[in-house]
Amino acid sequence: MNELHGGDITGYRLRYGREPLDFSASLNPLGMPEGVKQAAVSAVADAAPYPDPHARALTAALAAKLAVKPEHIILGNGSADLIYRWARAAKPQRALLTAPAFAEYERALRAAGCAVSFHSLNKEQSFDLDESVLAEITPGVDALFLCQPNNPTGRLIAPELLNSILDACRRAGTRLFLDECFVPFVAGAKTVSRTPRLAEYPELFILGSFTKLYAMAGLRLGFGLSADTALLGEIALAGQPWGVSTVAQVAGVAALAEDDYLCRSLVVIETEKAWLTQALAGLGICVIGGAANYLFFASKHPALGDALARAGIMIRECAGFRGLETGHYRIAVRTRAENAQLIEAMREILFNQTDQ
Repeated sequence: MNELHGGDITGYRLRYGREPLDFSASLNPLGMPEGVKQAAVSAVADAAPYPDPHARALTAALAAKLAVKPEHIILGNGSADLIYRWARAAKPQRALLTAPAFAEYERALRAAGCAVSFHSLNKEQSFDLDESVLAEITPGVDALFLCQPNNPTGRLIAPELLNSILDACRRAGTRLFLDECFVPFVAGAKTVSRTPRLAEYPELFILGSFTKLYAMAGLRLGFGLSADTALLGEIALAGQPWGVSTVAQVAGVAALAEDDYLCRSLVVIETEKAWLTQALAGLGICVIGGAANYLFFASKHPALGDALARAGIMIRECAGFRGLETGHYRIAVRTRAENAQLIEAMREILFNQTDQ
């Protein structure tokens, strides 16, 4: 089960003939909010006409929520859609990526004809980005892609280093593509996000998503933020004119009103993340990273992912990420009952025994 992405429940059903417990996709464990479900269902009645090509209501709601100008927002059919559109619109000739990181950055850039080089993150340093990256941000590097916190490692970039990177990008004329899709799950998210600095750094493009936070991956809704309105115009032209469906737009507006849901979600995630970390330690597994709603770890078991799949549980095998060898895994933080089921299955696989 070593797929490019997690969350392929259909593929699992076809292979194993049953429903899985999915830890491979890092979605909100509380599931889609009821208000979002109801809004999406109601929106179907108005889905005969074309969607608003400018998603005006959603753009206004998102601008108010994030305290940014509406003209600094672009919406897309999921965050992955915007990665590809950005690459086509910005037309970088040479880009610098960290490794490991989300695979779609490289795929999108290469599809746009961009040459890609890599800054390797070292296991000995827990895959943390350090100041050595600054020496690689030079004129001729048109774009730098970073993920905060990184996917799949779950590690954060130190705030001082990220500020230095922004300054280095400005000096070198390098665009910074900063993926913040998992930032809302991070403790102190408002201090981690670089959204307040958009106007100061027009070189900065921030990627965000509704998918993870509101557990609405099937509806496909992502957004980008930039003070470079000319670039946003090119990104809009790089995709189809009706890139966000009526249902997704209405669901997005409803999601932005789910403040109580978000508060409950963050409490559950922090509690369960601590429980899962301790439970994994009890199995002799040390978590390497977990700043968001997922945990990244290594195991000496030669085929832990396949063994768990046969037991009815999907986790994210990370050998497919550039820079990671077999034995690295990412798991979502889910509810206590689900987390306990995962740990019990892992205990049986690793030690061939169950609790007495």
